[in-house]
Amino acid sequence: MNNLIDHTYLAPDCTSTTVDRLCAEAIANGFYAVCIPPFFVGQAARALSGSSVKLATVVAYPYGYAETAVKVQEIRRAMDEGVDELDIVINLAAVRSKDWAYVVQDLTVVATTVRLRGKVSKIIIEMSELTEAEKERILTICNDIKPSFVKTSTGTKGGATVEDISYLRANLHPDIKIKASGGIRDKQRAQALVDAGADRIGTSSGLAIVQ
Repeated sequence: MNNLIDHTYLAPDCTSTTVDRLCAEAIANGFYAVCIPPFFVGQAARALSGSSVKLATVVAYPYGYAETAVKVQEIRRAMDEGVDELDIVINLAAVRSKDWAYVVQDLTVVATTVRLRGKVSKIIIEMSELTEAEKERILTICNDIKPSFVKTSTGTKGGATVEDISYLRANLHPDIKIKASGGIRDKQRAQALVDAGADRIGTSSGLAIVQ
């Protein structure tokens, strides 16, 4: 389980001390990655240097409202500072407005920007906020674009459920991995999500899960 965990802290009270602690815990416990706010990417890259732990950050968090050009700027800056993986929030305003041409363009550009640098993209789609029709449309788009991962949620709304993971696994291309995130606080819940098809677990309770 340890090597499936993105050790995460994205709350607004995150500090440089928090980031140093997260990085040290991730190294000590063999977590897959640390996921922290963009402001701390440079610091975290230095703290993780020489370890096998990957560095992840979020883009347009938590609602995805940023214009595509702004997302690209965020992505490039984070990659320049040493990030390995980018958890990018879909533009929920565009989804709710049924502006599907914009959604396609936005996701294509951000996923391509990440892919061209050999990094990992995770598209956060906020499952609990979507209608069935929206889910179907978004997954069709993702199957065409093929980001590295689709991620269930930001954790600010609803958390990942076994039903969410099963739905994603049944409807996503086999090459697209799944990250479960939100409300995962113990090993039993984490294991249930992995059993349902999750390839990665995003949680701020990594120590509780592995201990």
